[in-house]
Amino acid sequence: MTSDFEPKSPVKASRSARSLRAGELPILRKVAFGFLGAAAGCALVLLATKPLPVSIWSPAKAATSASEASAETYRQLQLFGEVFETVRSHYVDKPDDTKLIASSITGMLSGLDPHSSYMDASNFRDMQVETKGEFGGLGMEVTMEDGQVKVVTPIDDTPAAKAGVMANDVITKLNGESIEGMSLDQAIEKMRGPVNTTVKLTITRKGQDKPIEISITRAVIHVSSVRSHLDGDDVGYIRLTQFTEQTTEGLQKAINDIKAKSGDKLKGYILDLRNNPGGLLDQAVSVVNDFINRGEIVSIRGREPEDMQRFEAKPDPGDLTKGKPLIVLINGGSASASEIVAGALQDHRRATLIGTRSFGKGSVQTIIPLSPTDGALRLTTARYYTPSGRSIQALGITPEIVMEQDVPDNLKGETELGGEASLRGHLKATGEEEKGSQSYIPQNPKDDKVLNYALDLVRGKQTNTAFPPPSDQVGSR
Repeated sequence: MTSDFEPKSPVKASRSARSLRAGELPILRKVAFGFLGAAAGCALVLLATKPLPVSIWSPAKAATSASEASAETYRQLQLFGEVFETVRSHYVDKPDDTKLIASSITGMLSGLDPHSSYMDASNFRDMQVETKGEFGGLGMEVTMEDGQVKVVTPIDDTPAAKAGVMANDVITKLNGESIEGMSLDQAIEKMRGPVNTTVKLTITRKGQDKPIEISITRAVIHVSSVRSHLDGDDVGYIRLTQFTEQTTEGLQKAINDIKAKSGDKLKGYILDLRNNPGGLLDQAVSVVNDFINRGEIVSIRGREPEDMQRFEAKPDPGDLTKGKPLIVLINGGSASASEIVAGALQDHRRATLIGTRSFGKGSVQTIIPLSPTDGALRLTTARYYTPSGRSIQALGITPEIVMEQDVPDNLKGETELGGEASLRGHLKATGEEEKGSQSYIPQNPKDDKVLNYALDLVRGKQTNTAFPPPSDQVGSR
């Protein structure tokens, strides 16, 4: 299993948790959804001493309001303490204090938004391993939607994909045990296990009258985040499946290999970000930098004005493709870091986007370690904006050329993802929210209508006013 869009270097708690730097922030992988720490008293003090907003019109009134707010906060914390002690003292079976506090913290964070959660020490270690591109499990992205564990997408060439797990499958049982009432992290923990052991998934699939049972053997998941080949002898095809620590290095190698094989016949590139759920922010930034020479790539804006960070392209390495025509493929499963890349290349008019509207996850999560034994927080700390100033939160990115796949009859109704706007508690959009977008990709490339149209555009067999884009200047959108 993967864990949501994570950072490769966690930031520290306190003020530095909002000093966002490339390489320290996650942007999505598991569309994850999860406390008070082991030192509950410390956590409560930190919360209580955070001042609430006050009026700027009267200093005396402001001081009074702040004092009243602080008193109310302490009253609420006292209520929590009373409930905690009552449960400890009177629950029918003696509860585990550690689990009781962890559940409290989980509830606190789950009430914020779908992507803030608590990771215990074990899950935190797993997350750090996963961002390196190798981990144990089944190999699929999952989310919690309306209390159900739902598959976002199986990862290519993993046990889940080979066993026939599909996007939008709802997992109802694990080894015959119902997962109703479990948190997402609890369900994920049960799906993890020693390599070469088997777990039986019971899933429901729209269009199927009966639940489907699938047995999957756990394996070490080696995620090659970059796949590429030279199509014919004139078009470079590069697929990014997620953004791990190896993605930029893999992309650069792919571009160099394509150049070497094609010689002077190369007409352009296709960058496939379909069903790519995201990953590391610094990798998204560096991927964009491999296609442009200058300008803003993305900006990160937190609650305070001083929290804003802009990430700019650097001339080294600059555009490795030397301005060759570029098409980017996206769909309803393209999320987070994928949307940063697609949005930047679209705004810079460096690429033409083809496919369906993306997922719409425009928020940034910061990993804040607590202690070696207490795990970490995954906390939504900012929104990100494309170079032209767009927030795509709960909106997604609409391609210049909107094109849906032809879906087999037995899969109709199963190929749309609800997107960020369908997740309970999501951060609201700045405009009218968009829900639902096709995420289907045919297994046989010959049936891939979107890919074949892109190939024809690059080769000049098809024409469209959106390809190539008019200039490399950032446009207002």
